Amino acid sequence: MNDGTIATLAGDAGADDPIAALRAIHSLRAELDRTEALAVRRARNANASWQLIALCLGVSRQAVHKKYGKA
Repeated sequence: MNDGTIATLAGDAGADDPIAALRAIHSLRAELDRTEALAVRRARNANASWQLIALCLGVSRQAVHKKYGKA
């Protein structure tokens, strides 16, 4: 996880050039997905429940378990 990368991509997402903005948004989504997966793994390793993780992500317990339960 690189906070600098996320910050840079977030800034680039507001580019005047719409194609450059779309490329940045695509890359930002991928980086955020990786960051979220890492955070979920760390939370589970710290004994956080699926319910608590789901609450933090604004999804159901079933949805978060389906996405990350086998990771």
